[in-house]
Amino acid sequence: SRKQAIGVDALQGILDRQISATIDWNPIQNLEVVGIDEIALKKGHRDFVVVVSAYINGMLQVIGLLSERTKAAVKAFFNSIPKRLRRTVKVICTDLYAGFIGAAKAVFGKRVLICADRFHIARLYRESFETLRKREWKRLQRTLTKSTLDQFKNVHWLLRHRRADLTDDERRILNRLFVHSPQIKDAHDACEALTMIYERPLSTGQGKRQIRRWMRQVSNRGIRCFDRFLGTLRTHFAEITHYFVNRQTSGFVEGLNNKLKVLKRRCYGITNLAHLYQRVCLDLNGYARFGVESI
Repeated sequence: SRKQAIGVDALQGILDRQISATIDWNPIQNLEVVGIDEIALKKGHRDFVVVVSAYINGMLQVIGLLSERTKAAVKAFFNSIPKRLRRTVKVICTDLYAGFIGAAKAVFGKRVLICADRFHIARLYRESFETLRKREWKRLQRTLTKSTLDQFKNVHWLLRHRRADLTDDERRILNRLFVHSPQIKDAHDACEALTMIYERPLSTGQGKRQIRRWMRQVSNRGIRCFDRFLGTLRTHFAEITHYFVNRQTSGFVEGLNNKLKVLKRRCYGITNLAHLYQRVCLDLNGYARFGVESI
């Protein structure tokens, strides 16, 4: 408003006349893939907003912003989607939050695949490994000499990369660490094995069998740091292995979340959901709708 020398109310009036504060379902023909996630409007306050998005005619759009992340609120939103569009939904990409999964199952049933994001799963098993690494590192600090420990400076960065991507010198450092801590080696090998299952071009059946085999191997080898993660796999096995059907991820959802975070900073905080929806629509499709072609 300052740049164009007009008041804030006048600028908001322009937005209200040009951009609706809610989705207009009428021009939309199908949804197919819907993503759902949450962001915090206020840092540290757990003031979550649920973001529901979809690709429509090849363009990413926000189809809903919800003030509550409860199952009831998400279910009510899904039910508000016109029946003709609900029938076109094929995949819902989400994390493992029970409210999102439960709402999707209640509204769409078994007809729609609920796909747990592979990168969310990767974060879970890598967090399990990181817990073990920190515990083992404290043990090594008590038992190894300073000169030996100095060989492993910044080794935690090496453990976050695939072994195939490391140099020969870096692999030698890891091998020396594994001599002192076989537990780190076993857990690191398990992480790499699970990552490779996701990377291989497996069918749905093959993916399920490989995941089950990985679970048995981890249990049989007594790699206890993954106990909680194994419980998650058993609870959400269907959602996790739906990834192998057509390899859908929540990448587009995470990208949109980053855009929303930047938008919040640009606006020095924005808590009105109607205004937030308008600004998101303007950021995503403003040039396409209102841009002037250069002569």
